[in-house]
Amino acid sequence: MSCMSGSIPFYQKHHLHYDRGYRSKETQSKVSQYQASSRYSASGSASAIHEHEEHFKRMNEDSLMHAPEFVIKPRSHTVWEKQCVRLHCTVSGWPDPRVVWYKNNVALDPLANPGKYKIESRYSVHSLEINKCDFDDTAQYRVSAMNAQGELSAFASVVVKSRFHQIPQLMPILSEYGITFQTHIVDKFGVSFGREGETMSLGCTVIIYPALHRYQPEVEWYRDDVLLSPSKWTHMHWSGDRATLTLTHLNKEDEGLYTLRVTTKSGYETYSAYVFVRDADAEVEGAPAAPLDVRCLDANKDYIIVAWKQPAVDGGSSILGYFVDRCEVGTTHWIQCNDTPVKFARFPVTGLVEGRSYIFRVRAVNKSGISRPSRVSEPVAAMDPADRARMRGSTSAPWTGQIIVTEEEPAEGIVPGKPLDLQVTEATKNYVVLSWKPPGEKGLEGVMYYVEKCVSGTDSWQRVNTEIPVKSPRFALFDLAEGKAYRFRVRCCNSAGVGEPSDPTEATTVGDKLDIPSAPGKVIPTRNTDTSVVVSWEASRDAKELVGYYIEGSIVGSNVWEPCNNKPVNVTRFICHGLITGEKYVFRVRAVNAAGISQFSQESEAVEVKAAIGEYTSPAPPYGITVLECVRDSMVLAWKQPTFIGGADITGYFVDYREVIDGVPGKWHEANIKAVSERAYRVSDLKENKKYQFQVRAANMAGVGIPSLPSNTFLCEEWTIAVPGPPYDLQIREVRNDSLVLLWKPPVYQGRDPVNGFYVDIKEADAPEEAWRGVNTKALEKTYTKVLIRSGEKYVFRVRAQNKAGVGKVSDVTEPVPALTKPGTKEIVVDVDDDGVISLNFECGNMTPDSKFVWSKNYEEITDTSRLSTETKGTKSKVVFNRPGEEDIGVYSCLVTHTDGASSSYTLSEEELKRLLEISHDHKFPIIPLKSDLAVELLEKGRVRFWLQAEKMSNNGKVDYVFNDNVVSQGEKYKMNFDKNTGVIEMTMESLTPADEGTYTFQLQDGKATNQSSLVLIGDVFKQLQKESEFQRKEYFRKQGPHFIEYLSWEVTPECCVVLKCKVGNMKKETSALWHKDRHQIKVDEHLGFAEGVLKLEIAQISKKDAGVYEVILKDDRGQDTSTLNLTDQGNFVRIFIFAANSSTPLKITSTDEGIRLYTFVSYYNDLLQVTWHYKDSAIAFSDRIKSGVVGEQLWLQIKEPTEKDMGKYAIEFYDGKGGLRRTVDLSGQGENRARVAGGLPDVVTIQEGKALNLTCNISGNPVPEVTWLKNDREITSDEHCILKFESGKFASFTITGVNTSDSGKYSILVKNKYGTESGDFTVSVFIPEEVLKLNTKKVQRKELLKIMINTVCEHLVQQISLKI
Repeated sequence: MSCMSGSIPFYQKHHLHYDRGYRSKETQSKVSQYQASSRYSASGSASAIHEHEEHFKRMNEDSLMHAPEFVIKPRSHTVWEKQCVRLHCTVSGWPDPRVVWYKNNVALDPLANPGKYKIESRYSVHSLEINKCDFDDTAQYRVSAMNAQGELSAFASVVVKSRFHQIPQLMPILSEYGITFQTHIVDKFGVSFGREGETMSLGCTVIIYPALHRYQPEVEWYRDDVLLSPSKWTHMHWSGDRATLTLTHLNKEDEGLYTLRVTTKSGYETYSAYVFVRDADAEVEGAPAAPLDVRCLDANKDYIIVAWKQPAVDGGSSILGYFVDRCEVGTTHWIQCNDTPVKFARFPVTGLVEGRSYIFRVRAVNKSGISRPSRVSEPVAAMDPADRARMRGSTSAPWTGQIIVTEEEPAEGIVPGKPLDLQVTEATKNYVVLSWKPPGEKGLEGVMYYVEKCVSGTDSWQRVNTEIPVKSPRFALFDLAEGKAYRFRVRCCNSAGVGEPSDPTEATTVGDKLDIPSAPGKVIPTRNTDTSVVVSWEASRDAKELVGYYIEGSIVGSNVWEPCNNKPVNVTRFICHGLITGEKYVFRVRAVNAAGISQFSQESEAVEVKAAIGEYTSPAPPYGITVLECVRDSMVLAWKQPTFIGGADITGYFVDYREVIDGVPGKWHEANIKAVSERAYRVSDLKENKKYQFQVRAANMAGVGIPSLPSNTFLCEEWTIAVPGPPYDLQIREVRNDSLVLLWKPPVYQGRDPVNGFYVDIKEADAPEEAWRGVNTKALEKTYTKVLIRSGEKYVFRVRAQNKAGVGKVSDVTEPVPALTKPGTKEIVVDVDDDGVISLNFECGNMTPDSKFVWSKNYEEITDTSRLSTETKGTKSKVVFNRPGEEDIGVYSCLVTHTDGASSSYTLSEEELKRLLEISHDHKFPIIPLKSDLAVELLEKGRVRFWLQAEKMSNNGKVDYVFNDNVVSQGEKYKMNFDKNTGVIEMTMESLTPADEGTYTFQLQDGKATNQSSLVLIGDVFKQLQKESEFQRKEYFRKQGPHFIEYLSWEVTPECCVVLKCKVGNMKKETSALWHKDRHQIKVDEHLGFAEGVLKLEIAQISKKDAGVYEVILKDDRGQDTSTLNLTDQGNFVRIFIFAANSSTPLKITSTDEGIRLYTFVSYYNDLLQVTWHYKDSAIAFSDRIKSGVVGEQLWLQIKEPTEKDMGKYAIEFYDGKGGLRRTVDLSGQGENRARVAGGLPDVVTIQEGKALNLTCNISGNPVPEVTWLKNDREITSDEHCILKFESGKFASFTITGVNTSDSGKYSILVKNKYGTESGDFTVSVFIPEEVLKLNTKKVQRKELLKIMINTVCEHLVQQISLKI
């Protein structure tokens, strides 16, 4: 093998091998029917080719996994004793079948009989060689092939005869030459890598023993199971011991699996290896790679459809379309067939000359340029298909590049009829292809056609080819409006005229009828060799006209993707060669059809490139076979999964059955040829009322395991019970210390009515049968439940189903499960990323290389990717919600295969979904939190400050300041500041003008997060702010000189003097303060003062003459300030005098000589003080009997000669213009309940010094009055000298033990209760006997004493008169 040098991408750096998967695939498609030497001859080559084609069709029914199939079965032989015999067979199937040879149903073991038997298996060809046959070797031999998809056997008989004559031992009856050839292929070509335009040679040395000089074996080369023939692209050579295939000009069409097959009379040998062809460098940087596999379809007289495959490399930008070029055979002139690129990988080329041959090529175009042209197609002639078929059937002259077309003798003057079977054969958004059949009449003059169209829904037909009619019964229409619907019809024409139109087609909407395939499913890489990885994937769903798949690989972390194949492969498994040992790779796959290339699949998990370690083993046998349903001729079985699955996933199960008659089991029979994936299977074709046993075998990639033990014997009779059969396939997941989840499948046998619920039973594993108890009292509708358990216990479970008839049979009991949370157990975690994407995440730390994450919703595996996407990388997997909504509510669980039960679940409830959606919205549209919204405040000088404070912003945060939807910027008018440490954002203005009325907005942005806050300043709000700003501005300048801190105001002192005052600031010695009243300066007198920054003016005994406008002027060289107070308002005076009203004492009652007096005292009285007396809430009409008046500061109401009618509530009201102040007293019950001094006190007591004085009076009133004694209007208290007593609430006594001159004076007793107050007065005069003489000599003193005594007596008489009234 040789190839031209050049730079090699990552996947083409090593000489590599292929794995056993290729051997089986290669053998499946290359082996031809083995012929016995006695029947094989050179003349059979044609039939051999036919057999090869039939075999090729048969072998390609399933390109990936399929059951074993005998391509060549072993033949029976009759041999002489002492001869050797060899039985051959060829077996296909994937996974590779395991082949066992049997003699009379006993497996042959070559080691048990050394030298007797030789068993070989090479590339799907299996042989059994029996050495030195004797009579014991006469037997029936069976070869059995078995894999995960099934098992198949073939039989051959060997008969050994005795000799009648002695024949030399070395004369076997074999081939016509009498020789058995042994073929060996050595010096083999390996996996090879080339580049477009290069030349590559593949070669092998072939050793045939014995070597005969003139004997030539049949040497054939295959590419992808297709036999190659010599051409300008492929040259083949056989030198006698070496076979060589030369690829003269590599193109991507040359990529594939190459196989050398050497056939002799004794059999054949094959060898295969893959050839990769990478793209040539683009002529324009960034241009796509060249298309490939250009073919011509549906060739007619003037019309050919050209098809191709899209390249794997698009140059870094999407391919915009393709240009199709044609060239007439015999010339070198290429003509572009389409003016604009077409995206569909098929294109109808029209305008061809009938009888001429053409070749085609295709170029791809993207925004960077046009690719190199593809390899040219095979030549194709523009002619009627019927003529082409006739030419193939006759011997033709040497090729001249032109075909002579002959026609029947025409019938003159006949107009052709309607074309037949008009239909739309292909429709894309670029063109529509019509096909029809010519009219049935024969012998017509050369018929041509006109095509007409009309928009659907109208009857306006328009001829498409108005100038030149077409000759072919095919036509492509271009320039149709995409999305519109059209109908079409065709007319025939000849020299005699134009015929009637055909029946129109149904309405056809212009657009691509073929969709681009969906992305392939999960991609799984598996280690293969030190330089290759096996990549398998799930096929694209619902893909139509699929061409194949492109695979790409990338070294982890490099983010550089390279194609692993440049020619689409139509299988879902491919070996990527040329990888770097020890590196980790990820892979992705795209699907291709004529409509285009799909999106990439999800990236695979990373896989390290190194040789696969260890081999899988077949699984252990299943167990626990039970019957789920039984009818007359079939039974549904269920079983449990093997305890050991062999390291690989179980791919299926095989069921065998046998009849049991009188307790004696019969022969086993296969129930299913193809493996079943479920652990339940219906065995059919049984006999009613017969007894059967069953066994089950499990299969994986390593093969089919040994069968299970035979089941119990079951009677095949139809179940007629009303209740359901048993549930089955119980599984336990999510085992924790306190809970687990139990899953099951509903019974196959429903009973008389559908199943409507389930009951779960539980008991401790070692507890007796009677310990079973129910988990649920109400039937469960779902086929799963969470069970609460106790830590440390072991439990078993069973399930029963119910319908209307009752509860049915119990299921099989589960295996014991301990209530234990295993170390390293993790739970599903919900996450919302920065883009608002909601996902469920699960991590498993004890995975194996074969472990997979299986996600489920409500414990049913998720297969619909429209709402959920699954991503798995390493030991982590997550489910992403594409469009979260109410449809996603449910229980989500994740199970990791090939572990000790790692699983977890998460319940997405309606409330949780709402919470996550809110978080998602906040992450998608993050809001910068604000501590305070936009506000406005006034600074000194009346400056206006707009500000807000954000919670937190980064250094990249920015702010736009907007006024009335216009962004404003820093300048003379606006000053901005953004303190990113505190988050305070502010904008200041010196003042406000009418033009500043409007809406102010701060727009914040910090990465994706945004927010804004607005403040509307219009109308009264703006005017008030503007007014305040102007005021503050004026205030600032006012305060630069002497000014008023507090303006002129007034207050009333407790003595009811009015004080005008103001507080001033920024004063100095030169500052003058001038008082004015009604603009006349007040002369400074003792009432004008200035202390501690306060100016005062006191007005004593204010009256109406003091009304006026008072003004204070502060003035110095810095300026002046003025404060004014208006005391001319009636309201001000009323408010001043209300202070006097507030000083009034509670209303009291006293007795007078004329009757009763009600009185109160005020601090100061003025005639401006408005007073009103009320009786029982009505103003009192004054008369001679009831009078009011003022004496000094006392305001009184006198009731002369009171009667019972005068009893009631009295009040005095002081009016201030808005409300009033009232003082009230109640005279109700005055006559019998008010406090009284009944009598017993003298008016005057004259007593000699040293004597004892004792006075007693009667007291009455209800409640009992309070008693107070006064001396000279001052209260006295009881002591040793003056003893005061009040006994029984009736008697008050006054005792002085020894009087002296100091005890002389006026004494009073005051009694008081809630109904009134009364007093009694008396005078005590203490004398010394010598005083009488002194009085005679001092008249003046006598006169004074007499005067005092007279006054005292008069007052006492007045009180006595009042008491009598």
